[in-house]
Amino acid sequence: MPQSVARMSLAEFLAQPKIEASPAWELIDGRVVQKTMPTLFHSRLQRNLVNYINYRTDKFEAVQELRCIVPPYSPVPDIAIIAGHRLGDEDEPFNGAPDWLIEIRSPDQSTLDLQNKILHCLINGTQLAWLIDITRQQIWVWQGDNLPIVFAGVDLLPSLDILPEITVDAVMKMTSRK
Repeated sequence: MPQSVARMSLAEFLAQPKIEASPAWELIDGRVVQKTMPTLFHSRLQRNLVNYINYRTDKFEAVQELRCIVPPYSPVPDIAIIAGHRLGDEDEPFNGAPDWLIEIRSPDQSTLDLQNKILHCLINGTQLAWLIDITRQQIWVWQGDNLPIVFAGVDLLPSLDILPEITVDAVMKMTSRK
């Protein structure tokens, strides 16, 4: 389970050493929390989904574990999908909320904590968010100001119109070696 070690401001947090250690540290609602170490299926899904998205669009880039600065938070989404023109040429955290955010829930992660992070990003410009629950074979989807919708099985997922039609089942199959 992630360990919360302190409460601090965003400026204090960003000045801390080793916040990029693996797994990364996040600042969520003033709490410093270390992300959960991913499992095999989580890691495969993350890699395969990033590759799937990047192969199908030139307008956006999907990036694993990219630190975002969304004051007063500093989340590190499992996958951040950002319009290419919003990404800079410097090797630094992304300043802003990603256009599309994907979190993959680990068995010992709090769904409420993940939803809190997602809602903060939605309030600050994220257009689409997926919360993938491998164990339950479901994907919670937030779009704009709408309440989340839970997708499963052959349900087609929204994707900012950058992907061909993809189902929950197809996403879940990405937990396999490819």
